[in-house]
Amino acid sequence: MFDRRNSLEGIIMPKPNTWMPRAVAAAFATFIAVSSVSAQQAPTVRIRGTIANVDGNMLDIKTREGSDVNVRMTDNVAVFAVVKTELSEIKEGSYIGVTAMPEPDGTQRAIAVHIFPENQRGAAEGFRPWDARANSTMTNATVTQTVKGTDGQNITVKYKDGEKKVVVSPDTPIVSFVASDRSEIKPGAKLIIFGAAKKEDGSLEANRVNVGRDGITPPM
Repeated sequence: MFDRRNSLEGIIMPKPNTWMPRAVAAAFATFIAVSSVSAQQAPTVRIRGTIANVDGNMLDIKTREGSDVNVRMTDNVAVFAVVKTELSEIKEGSYIGVTAMPEPDGTQRAIAVHIFPENQRGAAEGFRPWDARANSTMTNATVTQTVKGTDGQNITVKYKDGEKKVVVSPDTPIVSFVASDRSEIKPGAKLIIFGAAKKEDGSLEANRVNVGRDGITPPM
């Protein structure tokens, strides 16, 4: 005869008081981890415009698009002046950012180049779409070769996932970042904030501000 008791002897039943709490704890830990990451990765906003007013840590900015925005600077905000630089300053080994328009042959025709200070080497490295104008791109990379061409300087830049050929014409704006202080932040100055953090209440906060010196409009 079939013995139901014997048929169950080989089956090891899980003990609710051991595996259930572990499963719940694991799920809870995952939830906390995901929530923590989400909280740390606040969405950011890129802002280009003119400083209309400065009131303590608050900036009133008239954006490139014509709207008015308020941005709070953090107490330890990093301020960089954007200064005019010569094409000759771009050398092999320089770490640069190239704002460009793609050409049919795959090259990038620079519409602006900025040179990073050495302590920012590797910042935002790579190739990506950009919003300087429609269909523009941004490449942050190291210069591996620079050769004079018929219509400008031909530059090869390399980043971790590839490389790009860039043509820099003689009239392309070339700028560099120079570490500065809040004296650069004044009404009438042009600025670019690459990533103002958007808070849950909708306000904007910046821990870095890049300001054009001597009337320069940051071209990137």
